[in-house]
Amino acid sequence: MSHRPLPGRRSVLRGSLAASAALTLPVGPGAAPALALSGRPKAGWGVQTGDVTAHSGLVWVRSDRPARMIVETSATESFRNPRRWYGPLLGKDSDFTGRTLLRGLPPGEQIHYRVLLADPDDPRRAGEPVTGTFRTAPARRRDGVRFVWSGDLAGQGWGINPELGGYRIYEAMAALDPDFFICSGDNVYADGPLTETVALPDGRTWRNITTEEKAKVAETLAEFRGNFRYNLLDENLRAFNAQVPSIIQWDDHEVTNNWYPGEILTDSRYTEKNVDVLAARARQAFSEYFPISTLRRPDGRIYRVQHYGPLLDVFVLDMRTYRNANSTDDQTTDAQGILGREQLQWLKRELSRSRAVWKVIASDMPLGLVVPDTGDGKPNIEAVAQGDPGAPLGRELQIAELLRFIKHRRITGTVWVTADVHYTSAQHYQPSRAAFTDFEPFWEFVSGPLNAGAFPANALDNTFGPERVFVKAPTTANVSPANGYQFFGEVDIDGDTAELTVRLREQDGTVLFTKVLQPGRVGQ
Repeated sequence: MSHRPLPGRRSVLRGSLAASAALTLPVGPGAAPALALSGRPKAGWGVQTGDVTAHSGLVWVRSDRPARMIVETSATESFRNPRRWYGPLLGKDSDFTGRTLLRGLPPGEQIHYRVLLADPDDPRRAGEPVTGTFRTAPARRRDGVRFVWSGDLAGQGWGINPELGGYRIYEAMAALDPDFFICSGDNVYADGPLTETVALPDGRTWRNITTEEKAKVAETLAEFRGNFRYNLLDENLRAFNAQVPSIIQWDDHEVTNNWYPGEILTDSRYTEKNVDVLAARARQAFSEYFPISTLRRPDGRIYRVQHYGPLLDVFVLDMRTYRNANSTDDQTTDAQGILGREQLQWLKRELSRSRAVWKVIASDMPLGLVVPDTGDGKPNIEAVAQGDPGAPLGRELQIAELLRFIKHRRITGTVWVTADVHYTSAQHYQPSRAAFTDFEPFWEFVSGPLNAGAFPANALDNTFGPERVFVKAPTTANVSPANGYQFFGEVDIDGDTAELTVRLREQDGTVLFTKVLQPGRVGQ
């Protein structure tokens, strides 16, 4: 790996924590974050970056009041002769959030930046700068790439527990100095209210930081915004955001459990029953709280490809927005499926165009694991596999079409990563074991949650011939983070050999499973 040394964690966080000093973490039920007001704007929610390429990066911040966003960049922490970028005015229409695109950056270099929030009426009055750093994508093949991934944050009633150090998993991920982080969805649990305390089976008490917006299911735009703000109360996450760029997906819990377009809810907790209305509000909050440039396009899409040098392209899927209704999923024809026709055609086209050695497909749901949706008492299916081990049916038809396309176009180097099911595992898909055989073998790696309830392993569906090579999961449902079972994955691509190494890790960074894949090789 040709990673350049990062500045010390203390120096990276000096500005971000100084700016966060005004942020008071609420501890009582229904308490809201209090920002000590002064005459200058404050950025107590930290900074984050996304859409990082070889020559650009998108910087995010949130102010506590109307402000002009200004970003300065430098090759060093001293910020001698900084380059200045003038960003947008931050106001109520975006919940005081904003993004600034940095262009013309050098490839494969550590970029130091600081965000200043200036009084719109008096630019000389600016708040304490918030600092961060990120590494641009390499232009040379010999510069290796490392990233981490996981998903599922503050789910099943398990929020920020200050007695356990909050979201500790982010500190372990940051210690690996990754180039970026993929969040595979469920960034928030908008349908998962938090209580101040939860009694654990062993007699201990779990204690949550709580806020007004987390006291009920999110329905209004303000409540969805509050769900995204909630996670930024955690110091570990703010520190991670200041050091590591993110590639963000979404799944169901950004809106409500197992939702699909056109659904009308029967859940008595909701006064707004139309899921499309809730999804539009959630999508606006999602677009405000993450640096994702494609959300600003007319089509406002989440699916996209992130090019990260000669070794890697990341294909970010959206298996939520375009899916058909959850059902028994045993149709013999299904054009819409889980991706929608337009997204599937986009994915095939971009895979064909890719010249990267490795093509990581970031999926917000697994392929061969049976994920049921029994919320309305019916045996419906939430993901792709529906439990019938025979020929592809329902949503499996789109995946079969994609796998066949990859084989016949001789596209090599595809690896699938996901989260969603709240445990960690590695599945190898092999046509000799499968009912559908017109594809090349591939690997799928699952790792999560970040901070949520852990669950037993799901059943496998033999349509695509998965073999579970490794799994670590509890035997009972909704095991709290206090008892472990919190996971993330790491991918290393060597700059000299182009070998791709996957490591499945526990919350503290302990390696549970390792798999090394060779470039250009079929059937590994």
